[in-house]
Amino acid sequence: MKYILALLLGLATGGALFAVGLAYNPFFGNADLSPLAVTDSQTVMLGYPAVTTESIVFTNDGESRVQPHPEKVLQLWEAPIRQTSVMAVVLWDGRNQTAGLGFKFASTSESTRLLDGRAIVDSVWYVYLPGRGSLFIEQSENYWDFLRDIVLPAYRSSADAWRGQWHGNMTVGPGALGTAKVTGGAGDFLGHTMLGVESQSVRAWHVDRGVIAGEGQLVIELPTNPSIEFATEAEEL
Repeated sequence: MKYILALLLGLATGGALFAVGLAYNPFFGNADLSPLAVTDSQTVMLGYPAVTTESIVFTNDGESRVQPHPEKVLQLWEAPIRQTSVMAVVLWDGRNQTAGLGFKFASTSESTRLLDGRAIVDSVWYVYLPGRGSLFIEQSENYWDFLRDIVLPAYRSSADAWRGQWHGNMTVGPGALGTAKVTGGAGDFLGHTMLGVESQSVRAWHVDRGVIAGEGQLVIELPTNPSIEFATEAEEL
């Protein structure tokens, strides 16, 4: 009997050590510095609310942690889209003035490999900036740092919540430098291909409600040789 108990204790200890090593492996995670933080090119910075109740609309399969908003919005319960979420938000510029609208579609990725520190979500944005044009953003996001630094501590907390100051770059591709692919759709952006990065700043997260205090940000690097009109409009943002 004592050998069985010793075996079980050894397995439990080994499992716990493996989980700790996996969660806090220093070789896993996203880069702390955004590739666009050191660019010499002009950039457009757009903020949005990370709290779903502050969005225009948010929906998913209706069974996930974060509930759809508003309550009676249609849910994505059909099998092909059960792992997808959709949200529409108001975007603001660097002066906290309303800049436009953003629509984000996100789905869990088959390339997720938790043992490799990859909790991947594939997402696309459609961004509309009145008077300026529209953008399409295609990206892969890695939520590993988010899960490790926020979600795991929240589940371990007796209050089922996490509070602090966390900022992380979510975008990890498809660009070779870990950037999103941005394509101009209309207006001043038409015909331009650009780079982008999405980040999140979180101050509070709850097991039952997700982010309860925080913001997101899209940073888009403008082309090196835009038209005069395009550059002028970008500076106003």
